[in-house]
Amino acid sequence: MSGRTDSKRFRVRRDSIPAARRHVRRVLVEWKLAGLVDDATLITSELATNVITHAKGTGDYFELGLRRRNGVLILEVADSYQWLMPELRKPTDDETSGRGLLIVDMLAERWGVRPRNPGKTVWAHLPIGPFPGPMESA
Repeated sequence: MSGRTDSKRFRVRRDSIPAARRHVRRVLVEWKLAGLVDDATLITSELATNVITHAKGTGDYFELGLRRRNGVLILEVADSYQWLMPELRKPTDDETSGRGLLIVDMLAERWGVRPRNPGKTVWAHLPIGPFPGPMESA
């Protein structure tokens, strides 16, 4: 079942974050990739939150893309904010935000940012299966 693609646009506003998570969950269950739902929805939440926080006022929409290619789920969030590319940093203990890309970095096999005109796309790769089954009793 390799080679599947899904793309959806969301408005740049707070209620789009849970809507994007629900969309990822629905698509991954449909693609029989339920084992990736938790990590993929958390990555989606972090990247969508970054758009809402940092790109507000630069465009009406962000685009969420999911692609299944060669044993990898590729999750992409694209927006039109081009003045600041996201960078992995370690916030101080006193900071109340700034940990989103640390979470993405921990969960994804790889991730990165590529410029587009206008804006950027932040992408993350999650390896596909095999997923552990339910624990068997001894």
